[in-house]
Amino acid sequence: MTVFVIPIVAALLVTIILSVMFRGSDKVDKGFKLNYFKLSYRRKLIKTLISLPVITLALIVIYSYTEWSMAANVLLGLLFLTIYFGSTYL
Repeated sequence: MTVFVIPIVAALLVTIILSVMFRGSDKVDKGFKLNYFKLSYRRKLIKTLISLPVITLALIVIYSYTEWSMAANVLLGLLFLTIYFGSTYL
């Protein structure tokens, strides 16, 4: 259980810290920017919409090549969706 909890907590802490750090900074609306928190709302939307097919493809590959139980597959899918929607609204 701690194998899943510690990375999730660490990712949430980093997300919250970076969100607070870049709250009042200038946002970029053109070009590529690796830092998600320096993007404008429009660019965040575009990046999020592009990542949806990638996440879907990753889930399909994981489901087809692993022999995990149905409960583990459902939990993994819910984890991906939670991360996806959580990053959309931060």
